[in-house]
Amino acid sequence: MVTDSRLAIHPLLRGVPRSALRAMAGLSTEREYAANEVIFLAGSPPQGLYLVMDGGVRVVRGRRDRQHVIHLETAGGTLGEVPLFAGGGYPATAIASEPTRCIVVSRAALRAAFAASPEFAFLLLERLGRRVRMLVDRLDRVTSQTVPARLARYLLDRQADLVSLGVTQAQLAEELGTVRELVVRSLRLFCDRGLIERVGGGKYRLLDLKELERLAEA
Repeated sequence: MVTDSRLAIHPLLRGVPRSALRAMAGLSTEREYAANEVIFLAGSPPQGLYLVMDGGVRVVRGRRDRQHVIHLETAGGTLGEVPLFAGGGYPATAIASEPTRCIVVSRAALRAAFAASPEFAFLLLERLGRRVRMLVDRLDRVTSQTVPARLARYLLDRQADLVSLGVTQAQLAEELGTVRELVVRSLRLFCDRGLIERVGGGKYRLLDLKELERLAEA
């Protein structure tokens, strides 16, 4: 059973009045997903707002052989806002990237929360606005930057000299908006040019941060 105290843990709901949390709690459910389990499919009817409590989720769109990551969510993230406000089915597919736990807040629960605290609606709209801005930025990178430039930025954003990709090469290709073959080719190119060094286990040591930064800005 979901309690108002459990809901209050999620960053989106911090500061939301207890009356609104109590209104949501009775109409919400908590679900667990195994790694690589589909949480919802593109086009399927919305079940509610998903609050990611633990784990991680990849939201992807496209054919099975050529998928693109729309966004990634970890603990504290949310999923499924768009159809709640715009109607229709989910615009993309959500897949657990690791064992994941979500609280699903039904539409009825959200209506009850909005009635108890109208300000909560603005929190969700603000979250949706940030999501739109992030998607616009991602679209700009995918359409205007080369795969090596996107890969260089991905490596630099890990903020460590020794970087673990943390995903398979196929999943990294989805994240970068390309195909696995181009990711493999770019990694090999970086190694050949002495920009990075493969150390095994999907890990790479960054050797030339200045050149990687130049590539990322190209």
